[in-house]
Amino acid sequence: MEPDLASLVIIAAVAVLAPILADIPRRVRIAVVVMEILLGIIIGPQVLDLAGPDPFIDFLANLGLAALFFLAGSEIDLARIRGAPMRAAGIGWVASLVLGLAAAFALDAAGIISDPELVGIALATTALSVLVPMMRDAGISGTAFGTVVFAIGTFGEMGPIILMSIFLAAGQSSLTTALLLVAFTILIVLVAVVALQVHPQRVSRLINETMHASGQLAVRLCILLLVALVFLAVELEQDLILGAFAAGIILGFVTRDQPVLESLKPKLDAIAYGLLVPIFFVRSGMTFDLDGLLESPAAVAELPLFLALLLLVRGLPALFSRRVVPPGTVAPLGLLSAAALPLVVAITSIGVETGELASDTAASLVGAAMLSVLIFPVLAVGLLRRAPEEAVAPP
Repeated sequence: MEPDLASLVIIAAVAVLAPILADIPRRVRIAVVVMEILLGIIIGPQVLDLAGPDPFIDFLANLGLAALFFLAGSEIDLARIRGAPMRAAGIGWVASLVLGLAAAFALDAAGIISDPELVGIALATTALSVLVPMMRDAGISGTAFGTVVFAIGTFGEMGPIILMSIFLAAGQSSLTTALLLVAFTILIVLVAVVALQVHPQRVSRLINETMHASGQLAVRLCILLLVALVFLAVELEQDLILGAFAAGIILGFVTRDQPVLESLKPKLDAIAYGLLVPIFFVRSGMTFDLDGLLESPAAVAELPLFLALLLLVRGLPALFSRRVVPPGTVAPLGLLSAAALPLVVAITSIGVETGELASDTAASLVGAAMLSVLIFPVLAVGLLRRAPEEAVAPP
């Protein structure tokens, strides 16, 4: 089957247009991913019908999904959040999961949804990959407050990814699932140990010499790490996002505080955010069930309900971190914790593809997640501006 190159051209044009349009409202910071999804809906089959997914675009979108969680994993810095921030964030995420599953099963019992496990996991997510650049732009990423947000976001990404892998393997026996997860974990640890201990002098020299040349050995090694661990995860019947996330964690662990990272990270960002990740989000918009959402009064009603639940499930447990953030910043912490989008899109996409999640419920969840990223960070930054200056000043 020939790839639909016309659709690919339109997707590429949308990827260019998205950051331009997101930058127009100067007073309100719109996440580029939100604009990519919205434009994907507009050009998709249910609105203008200018472009549609095909196997080639689906393949590129899956690469984009893997790249997204590869970079998200590389941002994980447990040394930065160790101690009180990590403990508070961990307890808070467990509380979020309990609240999310309780809310989802209550909705299931009321006949509002029929897929409580995935909904509960989606409600317990935090958009760390979206919050990091937002915090950087607001000048709070290097503060004590920013460290706590980073800790909460770390658990809000790691926890749901692990649970998704377990849930999607639920068709196997519990013993098989446990053994495969243990085997995958052992292999990941071995890869990390080898990467830390084995530094052939010739390879190290080539990495430095080709960093700004055509060889690009460091980038090629990163691509190999990503593809190999995604392949390994799939072969062990785990989800690809678990392999991609693990590859990112290994990359971050090995390169942390290394001079090579300063040159390597911009290159990986360029490949992921310049090419692959936009295709994933635009394609997610193209497959967004807008008709199912608009034609179902129940689905429309679910959207604000899910938005409120995101604030409750992820925002309320921010109280566990009240002793490790400056006074007067618990409310903005809760708002930032409740911002969720990339993982919600990934979870709902996988859920719809596997038949575990109804498309109208997925549309409501994604719509609520888009609103959470549009509304909650803006409110949080507004509240932080009113906080005492020393509360969010760099240490």
